Amino acid sequence: MPKPRPLIAGNWKMNGLSADGWALADEIVRQAGEGTGPELLVCPPFTLIGLIAEALANSPVGLGGQDCHGDDAGAHTGDISAPMLADLGCRYVIVGHSERRTDHGDSSARVRAKAAAAQRAGLAAIVCVGETWAEREAGRTAEIVGGQVAESIPPGSTAANLVVAYEPVWAIGSGRTATVEQIAEVHALIRRQLGGQVGPGSEAVRILYGGSVKPANAREILAIANVDGALVGGASLKSADFLAIAAASPPG
Repeated sequence: MPKPRPLIAGNWKMNGLSADGWALADEIVRQAGEGTGPELLVCPPFTLIGLIAEALANSPVGLGGQDCHGDDAGAHTGDISAPMLADLGCRYVIVGHSERRTDHGDSSARVRAKAAAAQRAGLAAIVCVGETWAEREAGRTAEIVGGQVAESIPPGSTAANLVVAYEPVWAIGSGRTATVEQIAEVHALIRRQLGGQVGPGSEAVRILYGGSVKPANAREILAIANVDGALVGGASLKSADFLAIAAASPPG
């Protein structure tokens, strides 16, 4: 079965004011071409989503959020719902990023609720999973990642409304990247587990790698079996680096 079309998603995290956010999105759109390569996605902070939606209008570059609440509406001060993101033109939302799991106590059960909310709103959920260095050193990578996949993905998920991102916590923002063998092993584990959870069509669910992906290592990482794109952090804040990573993607 051919690999699905690669997805290169840029997670801007808590970076960007109006002027530089617009400039970055505009540069990406102008240099992205006609959208014949990998699918491109940018996930700006909530404050910029409306503005970036305008910058991306009539372009092949997609828009996503960085998180959402598990409820569609309600008394949740400071939170954003999936229908709100969809209303602004988002097509994706990241849920379960390690920074949310660590800094905000997002359990896998909460991540599953957020992913389900995203899917109800017509968004695709990018469900993040990954282990810490201590967990890897203890030989618990398969246990931790497998458990997060099992507990974070809602029933009824399909290739149309689910993306999984493996982001080893120890490689995020550290400059340290997992080896080809380590990435291949975990992505193969996720692929096998998706076969049991998602069932027929699970081969089309995209699995992204998300640990310090840069132009210098992108081609090697994106050529690994079961790696269907990248969730890019720091390198997504420079249009040249983000697009160089996209250019390194094998054809889908």
